[in-house]
Amino acid sequence: MPRNVLLLSLLMSLNAGFVDTAGFLALQGLFTAHVTGNFVTFGAAMVLGTSGGLAKLLALPVFCFVVVVTRILSFYLPAMGLPIFRSMLALKTILLAVGGACAVYFGLFTQGDNWQAICTGMILVAAMAIQNAAHRIHMGTEPPSTLMTGTTTQIMIDVADVFRGAPASVLTVARPRLGKMAASVAAFALGCAAGACLYAKFGTWCFILPPLIALPAVFLAAAEPK
Repeated sequence: MPRNVLLLSLLMSLNAGFVDTAGFLALQGLFTAHVTGNFVTFGAAMVLGTSGGLAKLLALPVFCFVVVVTRILSFYLPAMGLPIFRSMLALKTILLAVGGACAVYFGLFTQGDNWQAICTGMILVAAMAIQNAAHRIHMGTEPPSTLMTGTTTQIMIDVADVFRGAPASVLTVARPRLGKMAASVAAFALGCAAGACLYAKFGTWCFILPPLIALPAVFLAAAEPK
């Protein structure tokens, strides 16, 4: 695997873990990087009466809408003389910067359903939706940068195959895949830890970091993937 693709994938996983964890802590349990968790937290909000139910309900349609728009836009970018993948990552970086600015400006969100929290949360959801779409379209052979359940399952399957001494035809695929996926999970976990620690220390000011992490990825994507 080219070194820049590996580094790009790890940066995306690191950022996803950071944004997801910091967003969850700051926005009353809103998952910004993936939609599955919001089904659970929405149900919990309805039963327990906690705030943030509306934001969690909006996250899915916003995520889906942004993915559709990103996909359609990708067919028009070449006509404008713009690289598809790099433009997607640049737009994601801009949204992370805007979302971070909103988080810092509005400060701590004591209610997850006020307009400031919803606005900030949906901007971050949109940024992560673009990352998910870009990764799926242009880096489909690389481990997902936001969904770790399937990745962890595959890691355990590959570990079992290595331990049982699977045939060489299986191990030639399993071993390199195991390394890539383990690195992705480790980067995501590191992002989660960093998001939690920095939010505990600096509050919403920690949202300054995600666009700074995302910026190098834009330059790493200079070579347009096929």
